[in-house]
Amino acid sequence: PIYGLGDLPQGFARLSAIYGGTYMLNKPVEGFEFDGDNRVCGMKSEGETAKCKVVIGDPSYFPDKVKKVGEVVRCICLLKHPIPNTSNSESAQIILPGSQLNRKGDIYISTVSFAHEVAPKPMFICLVGTAVETSNPKKELEAGFAQLGPIEQQFWSIDPVYEPVNDSKAEGIHISRSYDATSHFETISDDVIRIYKEITGETDVNYLFTPKEKQEQ
Repeated sequence: PIYGLGDLPQGFARLSAIYGGTYMLNKPVEGFEFDGDNRVCGMKSEGETAKCKVVIGDPSYFPDKVKKVGEVVRCICLLKHPIPNTSNSESAQIILPGSQLNRKGDIYISTVSFAHEVAPKPMFICLVGTAVETSNPKKELEAGFAQLGPIEQQFWSIDPVYEPVNDSKAEGIHISRSYDATSHFETISDDVIRIYKEITGETDVNYLFTPKEKQEQ
């Protein structure tokens, strides 16, 4: 989206407010309250408790309810040119198949630019990432860097990947999985659908992918 991914949560916040949602911004999560059945019933912050029936959060809020399943190495690269061999595209998604690189996982390259109001002209921002498979994660991205041409600056990160291990149905706590190495949002979308199914108990959610106009016909 224009102005970067930050506009996605902003859009969600506006839509949620239309349907009666309330936001408590810049509030620390200090703990949770549970009822006699050990089911979550509130979130504590600065002497206040927000009552609830369900809690949704990422693994950082629940270190005792997740397990580490791997790591992801990422590098943000600043360029002053489009990625070579992309017809001077202002944005691009490139996947280097692991089978062609003698590795298990693919390498993902995503780039955006001044055209998306995320960098001054003529800068391009590229994200290169993959699942860590060796003791030298930075070297694992070399095949991705080879596609970019001259790189002005790099910013590295190696992040753990967590998955929930709690009983979400019993506790009412629904935990997302950590972001993996993919950059096309498919696995993130799948995880959102997983949590939606957990909360609602529905198994067939195909109607979510049908435009509202067609549902009303």
